[in-house]
Amino acid sequence: MASQPQVRASHVLIKHEGSRRKASWKDPEGRIISATTKEAAVEQLKALREKIASGDEKFEDVAKKYSDCSSAKRGGDLGRFGRGQMQKPFEEATFALKVGEISDIVDTDSGVHIILRTG
Repeated sequence: MASQPQVRASHVLIKHEGSRRKASWKDPEGRIISATTKEAAVEQLKALREKIASGDEKFEDVAKKYSDCSSAKRGGDLGRFGRGQMQKPFEEATFALKVGEISDIVDTDSGVHIILRTG
């Protein structure tokens, strides 16, 4: 039986007032997240993506400093996953990337993301 294709990825998640969970490891009370509009989260992520693309910052360092996901402690690394394990928009964006590519802004129920496919 053939195994299902898997990818490996890292991401930066910025939560906002519309996110399904309004707390994170760096904002346990959710005060900042609840006061952040989706538009502000997208703008922050665009600026961070530009810093990575220009070489001013490493993806891993940006994830550690800014991501609202607990994967921030691992530089945003989510490990390997297959289809059906992540929210659909996240999964589709990740599988569409080539290894080493960074996605545009991806919107999910968790918040907004940029994704780096690492494997």
